[in-house]
Amino acid sequence: DGEVHINELKNGNAEMFWNPTSEVRRQRLKRHIVLFEEQTDFESERLWQHVTSAINKGDQHKATQEKSVLEEEQRNAARERRENGTEWKPLLFRHDATTNEWRYKYEDLRPWDPLNDIAQFEKNGILQTMERHLSTRMSNHKTTCINNQITRHKRSAKECRRRKTSDQPSNHSQNTESSCSTPESVQELSDDDGKYLGFESLCAQCGKEMNHLKEIHSAVLSLQRAQQDIHR
Repeated sequence: DGEVHINELKNGNAEMFWNPTSEVRRQRLKRHIVLFEEQTDFESERLWQHVTSAINKGDQHKATQEKSVLEEEQRNAARERRENGTEWKPLLFRHDATTNEWRYKYEDLRPWDPLNDIAQFEKNGILQTMERHLSTRMSNHKTTCINNQITRHKRSAKECRRRKTSDQPSNHSQNTESSCSTPESVQELSDDDGKYLGFESLCAQCGKEMNHLKEIHSAVLSLQRAQQDIHR
């Protein structure tokens, strides 16, 4: 976020290549780090603190000395583990025997879902994704809404059959027409079964959720178009 110059060695001229404005500086991503007192002994900032301090003071000799001390301590610790037969177990990485590489245990390689994923962050070294779960909430709520409608529908059908039976004379052997047109059994429902049961739409909350999803989808499409324009 500072000035960058291009120095032409042939003629000694210097040219301004990048000079961020105050607005650009305000828009930079905020850096979030674990507080120093909460870091473990092997986290980089704490582990290399004396080397970093010497570098910041411009003391190259002290920095080199502290680096040598640190590396020697690590070699001694590794030697002691070998002698004692102690296996080193990393907290956040695993060894892939196929590729002979170390892989992060909690890597998330799934595509980013702009309709459900809000932000990605690290907590205690573990990568996590904050999600809306909006689609899940809608699905669950829709299922509950439909089930409630089915229950009321079955109750109505039962009442209709009871009235139909009580209205018929006991010596009447033929079926008579009933004013009830409700089906007597309800099978599993599809998304369009609301129309079949006589209710065109679900509850108001479902409608709000659907409208909210449409607004999010529209906003995402607008952002994608803007990104494509910027890329071009």
